[in-house]
Amino acid sequence: MWTQKELRLTARPRGFHLISDEILRQLPELENYKIGLMNILLKHTSASLTINENADPTVRKDFESFFNHAVPEDEPYYLHNDEGSDDLPAHLKASILGASLNIPITNGQLNMGIWQGIYLCEHRNHGGSRSLVITLQGDIF
Repeated sequence: MWTQKELRLTARPRGFHLISDEILRQLPELENYKIGLMNILLKHTSASLTINENADPTVRKDFESFFNHAVPEDEPYYLHNDEGSDDLPAHLKASILGASLNIPITNGQLNMGIWQGIYLCEHRNHGGSRSLVITLQGDIF
């Protein structure tokens, strides 16, 4: 069985944000899958997705600090800055982290570790609402 739908996430400020619950609220079809995979594609080039710590919010703050240090703004060799100083660094960060995830489904739930959550990594100061394409594939009950 296959299911595909597009979800809209609420706009968030720059930073790393847990979005697992927001995805699950918009995806009641997940409970029909006995075993399978969920693919998530973020349809943007200046934000990204990753899976990491879902309990301690300092991890998300440290992620933001690290990426801002590793990929700084206003470098003189950047040519692409049409939309501000965060423009090219946002694209670089998005390419480093990636725009898609694959997560196993077991008995109607995402089969992730107890301390794992899905992050939206918003790399723009004013990124706005973000769109996801969710594709579920597997055996249903």
